Amino acid sequence: TFDSPARKAVVSTQSTGEDFYKFCEKLGGTTADVMCPILAFEADRRAITITINSFRTDLLKDDIENLYPTCGKLYPEGLKFLKNAEDREEVRRICEKFGAYKELYNGVGDGPNDKTLEDKFFEEEVKLLALAFEQQFHFGVFYAFVKLKEQENRNIVWIAECIAQKNKNKVENYIPIF
Repeated sequence: TFDSPARKAVVSTQSTGEDFYKFCEKLGGTTADVMCPILAFEADRRAITITINSFRTDLLKDDIENLYPTCGKLYPEGLKFLKNAEDREEVRRICEKFGAYKELYNGVGDGPNDKTLEDKFFEEEVKLLALAFEQQFHFGVFYAFVKLKEQENRNIVWIAECIAQKNKNKVENYIPIF
């Protein structure tokens, strides 16, 4: 195994996310109903991203598996398939097989006007976070507010970068919040 500072940071973030998921489950009620799908999505996004970023590295399959979260819609069966994926297309097929992320891959491409997988993840996250505001008397609304503010900041940086690079035709490619 490897013990780099980057791996320790990933494992720390991973265990915090898993602990938060368990905490929300334990709270139950509307908080669990709102938060668990959001946190499950974040866990799955992390697993997919870890898989894609591990291509053409010297990481062993067992090391990759140890980085995966122990919650989410892909846990545990989907993660077993992801750990053995060899390319992005195989990751896509695995996600489509599990149904939860079949729609996520629609419209993803490498062209200049195509959306990236990361863009689609952010769009899906915004949809899930917006749902938190449709319920009452739960703590998920605070989490959703902060996460939506983070997306708003990413949007502002995106627009500023487009203007600074004199690439104003891409300014509209931000992730709308509401």
